[in-house]
Amino acid sequence: MQVLQIPLSRTNLNTPRHLQLCLPGDLAGLAHQVIGRCDQAASFTEEPGKITRTFLSQPMRGLHEQLTTWMHGAGMTVHLDAAGNLIGRYAGSDANHPVLLIGSHLDSVPDAGKYDGVLGVLLGVAAVQALGGRRLPFGIDVIAFSEEEGVRFRAPFLGSRAICGQFDFGLLNRLDAHGISMSEAFRDFGLDAERIAEAAYPIGRIGGYLEGHIEQGPVLDDLGVSVGVVTAIAGQSKLWMEFRGRAGHSGTLPMAGRRDALAAAAELVLEIERLALETPELRATVGALSVEPGAVNVVPGAARLCVDVRHAHDEIRTAAVAQIHDRALRLAARRAVELKLVEEEHHRAVPADPHFRTVLGAAVTATGQPLHQLPSGAGHDAAVLASVAPWAMLFVRSPGGVSHSPDERVFEGDVQVALDIVVRFLEMLAGAGPFANGDSRSSDCLGAS
Repeated sequence: MQVLQIPLSRTNLNTPRHLQLCLPGDLAGLAHQVIGRCDQAASFTEEPGKITRTFLSQPMRGLHEQLTTWMHGAGMTVHLDAAGNLIGRYAGSDANHPVLLIGSHLDSVPDAGKYDGVLGVLLGVAAVQALGGRRLPFGIDVIAFSEEEGVRFRAPFLGSRAICGQFDFGLLNRLDAHGISMSEAFRDFGLDAERIAEAAYPIGRIGGYLEGHIEQGPVLDDLGVSVGVVTAIAGQSKLWMEFRGRAGHSGTLPMAGRRDALAAAAELVLEIERLALETPELRATVGALSVEPGAVNVVPGAARLCVDVRHAHDEIRTAAVAQIHDRALRLAARRAVELKLVEEEHHRAVPADPHFRTVLGAAVTATGQPLHQLPSGAGHDAAVLASVAPWAMLFVRSPGGVSHSPDERVFEGDVQVALDIVVRFLEMLAGAGPFANGDSRSSDCLGAS
């Protein structure tokens, strides 16, 4: 795919003369509005007292109605596509230009915070408001993806996959926890699952994608900076492993010569932690562990665990996975237990588009903020959009590094900085010339966030 090339000249990376940024006071007001709207969005929930909003739920319908009002107020036309994505369209001065997408997702994990996903959508709405009715050469589609977290049907990125023409129709028969199929959920929401393909943008229509998102980690907060530019979305490997030894009575079986499957698994957990600590930027986690027979007076005969390994560089991740497997084999042999690799799943890292990333970085420095670049260890809709268009992503500081939690927070001042950067990014793109039509569709699958 040919990507917009933006020379790093002072002229191109400053605001075009015919486009003037909002005054700081206007941005401060819009940032305050964004925070207030995040509070309002939190009221649309399936669980009183908590924020839980899943794919095609009734609270999602209510939030769509509220968001439609906000989008109309920003001067956008609004429509709900066949996959349940809500799209606010702000036309450009030339209808033949590919459009720029800005957005994130509206669904949440159970008992979530107010800002994961929603903040990125509302930043897009506020950025359009900040243009004050002026038209850029390209149109802007602010998109609120219907599903990213994978909670209701255990399948993530349903909304963005549909936009990119990659929806898996085999999922329509999958049931949620209440026995409702995905196809029934579409029908109950007033949508026809047979028309999901219509949600896909035509090839070459998407000129680029920008996503704003809370960092979901402590890096920016530890550095004391408001925002960061994402370099890549980390690659991910998942390994389901099983140690099988021999069960026995805990009171009568001597310690020497035991074939304790759980002891082998516990040692591997510590080996994995040690490897991650020794390897810069590697994340390796054992998040699930089960034991058989699971009785207090029985030496475990089997132990199953799931290992999650992530890194922004695939070669480092795959080397770490190989080391984990090798260490598991060695300790299994030493402890006289069997090791079985039950299942494995691997997803490549997704680097940000270098030119979009450069422009976003220039927008950061234009505000006087320090430019810090960092990878994302979590998955995002941007990784799906990367298969069809160039993308960039702006992280907003998460105080304390908390996310997927009711304690999730943002600073209003950081939201103002992020909004300033998004508007500058738009105007720098407008001054650089048109997007290039093209297509880079990929069938690469992505792991859950």
